[in-house]
Amino acid sequence: MDPNNKPKGPSPHYSLYQREVFKAGGDHGLMPSFSVHPDELEASTRKKLTDHGYFYANSNAGMGWTDRANREAFYRWRIVPRMLVDTTTRDLTTTLFGHKIPAPILFAPIGINKLYTPKGELVPARIAGELGLPYCLSTAASNSIEDVAAANDAGAATPTESNAVHAYDGPNGGSPRAGAPRFFQLYAGPDDDVTLSLMARAWAAGFDVLLFTVDTWQLGWRPTDISLANYVFYYPPGQVGNENGRADPVFMRKGGEAALEEDSGAWIDRHVWHGKAHTWAKIPWLVEQWARISGGRPFVLKGIQSAADARRALEVGCAGIVVTNHAGRQVDGAVGSLEVLPEVVAAVGDKMTIIFDSGVRTGADAFKALALGAHAVAVGRLYVWGMAHDGEAGCRHVMKSFLADLDITMTVAGYRSIERDVRGNRDALRYNPSGVPPPRGDHAKL
Repeated sequence: MDPNNKPKGPSPHYSLYQREVFKAGGDHGLMPSFSVHPDELEASTRKKLTDHGYFYANSNAGMGWTDRANREAFYRWRIVPRMLVDTTTRDLTTTLFGHKIPAPILFAPIGINKLYTPKGELVPARIAGELGLPYCLSTAASNSIEDVAAANDAGAATPTESNAVHAYDGPNGGSPRAGAPRFFQLYAGPDDDVTLSLMARAWAAGFDVLLFTVDTWQLGWRPTDISLANYVFYYPPGQVGNENGRADPVFMRKGGEAALEEDSGAWIDRHVWHGKAHTWAKIPWLVEQWARISGGRPFVLKGIQSAADARRALEVGCAGIVVTNHAGRQVDGAVGSLEVLPEVVAAVGDKMTIIFDSGVRTGADAFKALALGAHAVAVGRLYVWGMAHDGEAGCRHVMKSFLADLDITMTVAGYRSIERDVRGNRDALRYNPSGVPPPRGDHAKL
């Protein structure tokens, strides 16, 4: 880990973050304030948050079997290391929807971040900007679209070796143009005027890819949240989670403030998790409207779990899909997302962009999803757990650790380039149909 004789590669030497941590301990006695081992990180988050915050981040549908299926699917795919390969430099770069990015990693859209840190979504948006990685903002955010865009640009304005890789010269509605890649995740309610307002605001704030979530117009049955009556929107003073609604001119013009004063759940119940089913019939209209607003930038369906639905998404004009089961939070006893990824890739992988989400905990997980054909991988709960510990510093530590893990995995496993050696390379993996992961806590720990 000599930093002085490493030739410069196409992407940063994320692996050197390991040395940075070691040197801080050896030279100055400075230790990380929390463990980034995923099991320990989740457990220590329990001590940092209220019951409402912790269980909202970590609750799953029903018995939690879909969440478990996500992790078991990763366990069954094993990396095949290759020796005597020159991996002195690695190339983690890729191009996603026209954005050249330093690694095929996104910040997944997660709502109501003020449950985890006082600044809410401003924290991960800023860190994503520092790293030059795409940040996906949820409609259910606890900050306005515009404030999150500003935080993302502030992070991008801090020069780093990582965000220096980002390049994009396509259409962007930001004024000035967005300094970092950012995408908007849309929950669409039955009021098309409000939906169009959200889309227009996102575009004007520099979010140039739209991800429409199709699996969560109705919240899944989550027993731990039921036990706590855990729905922040209904609790006084009724502010957290309504920020995007209060910032929306159409919602407010249609009596939004009076509606929220009468019922603090008016925004979320009518325009986010409203309980009114989406159908395929609506998608062409949404695709058309986003194309009109954005000048033809990509429209992506989030929540695809079958090859049949992936083909249908392609047929109705979607540029991409997110293969995800909402991290096991919607349908209990469902397939793990990684289980269905190979069949989805076989159906549409050469025709549209595939982002993988659900159950990702390590750099090795990202490697496996990419080797199975995903173009990029979204990380969610990990960065929430990090910012729950130490705000920006905690979020930064978790995401830099994740990138170092991926970089080191490629280094020692003998795979130099994401695009040439990893993505879609089934020979890089071996499938083991039996066995289950070791129980949580069954690892070396302090």
